[in-house]
Amino acid sequence: MRFPSREDRMFFYMLLPFAGVVFIVFVLLFEVLIQNSVPVLLREGLKFLTSSAWRPSEVSPDQEFYGILSPLVGTLYSSLIALILALPTSIALAIFINDYTPPQLRDHVTGLVDLMAGLPTVLYGLWGAFVLAPILKTYIMTPLSLYLGFVPVFGCRPITGFTVFTAGTVLSVMILPFMTSMIRESLASIPRTYREAVYSLGATRYEASRMLVSMTKPAVMAATLLGFGRAAGETIAVSMTIGNSFGLPLCMFEPSYTISSLIANQFANAGFYHYMTSALYAAGLFLLATGLLLNSAGVYMLVKWRRTYRR
Repeated sequence: MRFPSREDRMFFYMLLPFAGVVFIVFVLLFEVLIQNSVPVLLREGLKFLTSSAWRPSEVSPDQEFYGILSPLVGTLYSSLIALILALPTSIALAIFINDYTPPQLRDHVTGLVDLMAGLPTVLYGLWGAFVLAPILKTYIMTPLSLYLGFVPVFGCRPITGFTVFTAGTVLSVMILPFMTSMIRESLASIPRTYREAVYSLGATRYEASRMLVSMTKPAVMAATLLGFGRAAGETIAVSMTIGNSFGLPLCMFEPSYTISSLIANQFANAGFYHYMTSALYAAGLFLLATGLLLNSAGVYMLVKWRRTYRR
């Protein structure tokens, strides 16, 4: 790496230790997760990912068995629901802020959206558990199961409001500010000449918005991947709204587990069993690897898109 001046080189060397600490901490985190995951992975093998049985036993370690298929499906299911709800809303909100909000109000609306991203997650959990869950059960889940019960995802009557759908809805509200911010910045970074060219062709605001959004498809895809990663890793709000019950949630009106909520709910008692702590570490390792893959792909697409419009 070349530096134009001696000061820049010294500044780089001053920052390098801090970056190195972050990298070392990440490597150590991976090492700890791998070391503690080995016992259960060697014992269960591939069944750890393909079985939904979770059988702790205080009598004998040989009777223990742990599989995370149910929490894995619950994680994917709730995160997918969150994306389906948050993606069109975040695109619409980003367009509204950039193109329709008066300049004197734009900073205030943007600040309000960013403030939502900084709220403690437990507040979303409380709101989801005591306000949103009863509303969704009465006005959304029950009518859908009654009139669209022939569709498999709506094919069960909600017993309580704590379901995969409730958790996904809360997650959509939580990732909405993050995705909106990314999409809004990508729309704002499009050169003004492109906008002027679109309007000079006689395009309406609707047509111009469609064309500009189509130009930001890689950024929208990056926001989707990063939003999915954030939704999959959320813990407190999901634990308070998903119901925390084992079983494959074929219907989204059933309670379930996510990997994060499984770790949060089971870790306090894991020391009483021989393999449960290792199973929770292995679940965390799988979640970390998945999040790393999704976030890396999202950042790569975002950087590639930014380089395209810098030329």
